[in-house]
Amino acid sequence: MPELSTTWFWLIALMFTAWAVLDGFDFGAGVLHRLVAREDTERREVLAAIGPVWDGNEVWLIAAGGSLFLAFPRLLAAGFSGFYLPVIFVVWGLILRGLSIELRSHLASALWRSFFDLTFTLSSVVVPLLMGALLGNVVRGVPLNEQGFFELALFPAEGEPGVLDGYSLLCGLLVLVTLTAHGANWLLWKTGGVVQERVRALRVRLWLAAGVLWLAALLATARVAPEVMGAFPGRPLAWVGLVFALGGLVTVFLKHAGEGAPFFGGAAFITGCLVMTVACLFPVVLRAQVPALSLTVTNAASGPYAQKAGLFWWGPGVFLAAGYLWWVLRHFRGKVTAA
Repeated sequence: MPELSTTWFWLIALMFTAWAVLDGFDFGAGVLHRLVAREDTERREVLAAIGPVWDGNEVWLIAAGGSLFLAFPRLLAAGFSGFYLPVIFVVWGLILRGLSIELRSHLASALWRSFFDLTFTLSSVVVPLLMGALLGNVVRGVPLNEQGFFELALFPAEGEPGVLDGYSLLCGLLVLVTLTAHGANWLLWKTGGVVQERVRALRVRLWLAAGVLWLAALLATARVAPEVMGAFPGRPLAWVGLVFALGGLVTVFLKHAGEGAPFFGGAAFITGCLVMTVACLFPVVLRAQVPALSLTVTNAASGPYAQKAGLFWWGPGVFLAAGYLWWVLRHFRGKVTAA
């Protein structure tokens, strides 16, 4: 059922994009919080900026993963087996990050809080870095065999690429720096005082680094995956993504003195980059080094009944998640304090 599987492809892409935009600023705040907040009160202010929303934002990742299981089970099976170790690291990073937020203030101990602050920072770095590296591997292509599975070492060995090599680490670094800059925009919008001033001093430099890494990643992609870049001119949605990405960057720099506008500019940049990537990959959901073995929206899809039943429930589920997000953002609007 190609038409319905194509619909699922774009719905899942939408959910991953929502996760990157919404949970992205949470990760960015985690990367920055020991740098822009140096006292306990300041660090509690940073945590207060993401406290009401971080767990709700992660729902989009769970929803996207569940939708992959329903709509493209072959993709989930191949990806989880081939990327087993980095996926486990991502899961542990998400777990430790949540524990750090929830347990940090349970004891009035400087050592206790320092431990969880460090854990929060490290887990906030590891997850975006690995997710970006995994995306880079999908763009470049993996060694899928005729059975639809592959094995990929964590690091390059004997001339073979690994999950973490030059190109994939560049993609991971791009994601990490971009989400850190996105988190800086959020903290600038939600905090005040000395924390806000430290964020303001870092934000423009972070976005400059993100722009440079984006250009470097585009050039590197043209070299390692020319088929993906070659598809760009004939994909209208890729052009839409480019407009979003460039418009977002322009907004970030032109409105650098503002608070809300740069945040939405950063969100547009992230959205545009992901739309460009997905549009150039379509209809492939997992590129193989041998193009004929790639998983597509057709050969990786589940049966028609599963897709129809899932689509029936997808709407109410997304409505509830989006409604909860709207309520939380509205209820906790304005500047935060450590209290």
